[in-house]
Amino acid sequence: MDTLTRMRAFISVVEAEGFSAAARKIGRSKALLSKYVRELEDDLGALLLNRTTRQFSLTEAGHTYFRRASEIIREIDSLADSVRESSGDVKGRIKLSAPRTFADAPIGQSLIDFAAAHPDIVLDINLDDRFVDLVEEGFDLAIRIARLENSSLIARRIAPFTVKVCATPGLIKKSGAPRRPQELADLPCIIDTNGRWLSNWPFMGDDGETITVPVSGPIEVNSPLAARAAALAGLGFAILPDFIAAPEIEAGRLTTLFDERMPTDAGIFAVYPHRRYLPAKVRVFVDFLVQWFKDERAP
Repeated sequence: MDTLTRMRAFISVVEAEGFSAAARKIGRSKALLSKYVRELEDDLGALLLNRTTRQFSLTEAGHTYFRRASEIIREIDSLADSVRESSGDVKGRIKLSAPRTFADAPIGQSLIDFAAAHPDIVLDINLDDRFVDLVEEGFDLAIRIARLENSSLIARRIAPFTVKVCATPGLIKKSGAPRRPQELADLPCIIDTNGRWLSNWPFMGDDGETITVPVSGPIEVNSPLAARAAALAGLGFAILPDFIAAPEIEAGRLTTLFDERMPTDAGIFAVYPHRRYLPAKVRVFVDFLVQWFKDERAP
């Protein structure tokens, strides 16, 4: 039994957080995975996992081994990908982190379309609104919707992204259309606690500098979809991602305000760790998304 097979078994068990879950995911028996991990520990002369009938955790040595082993396996897979790419045979598994907002919105169809177009690539999608540690948690890449901060990651812009201040025509008629962003401080607002601004909404001032307006209202919720539903119910003004608000704006159920005052430095990005070789499957995936968004936004 070679070390790489045992190493892959160990990584699968850690990522799935248990032998049973790993066995179901990769199609191997729980007993076989347990055997591989035990042989790996015997070969290393160190305990990697603390396991009882009810608990599962990594030892300190296990943490160290998992981090380095994951990097080694990714490099090996990247090398295999580069060879496959030269022969036109791109396959494998992509472990992707994406925000729930992306997958739940119409643009989430891009992931489905990719899977349909590339049946030899398994797209392992993990939906999480937090910024995962790609290296530590073994992700090939992540989709992030934000203004990209400086980091050690490589980023490629997939598509532009803006936010909209929205409200129903009925609420605007009832409360009056605010003429300046500052007037929102005295109006009911819906706060998406999953967003980066929370209750301090940013706008471009007259001098081009960013100003913030403190807002409050009847609902605070960590979901732009729920915030949109609250806005549609006439409960307040809301800041919504353009791809969430667009269908309701086009149908006339929501009206936008201060479009010219909204921040324009955000985007939808694919981010991935620095590596000597970018896996061909990742490059194919990112190229697909870039083209998908171009086609969707084409007139």
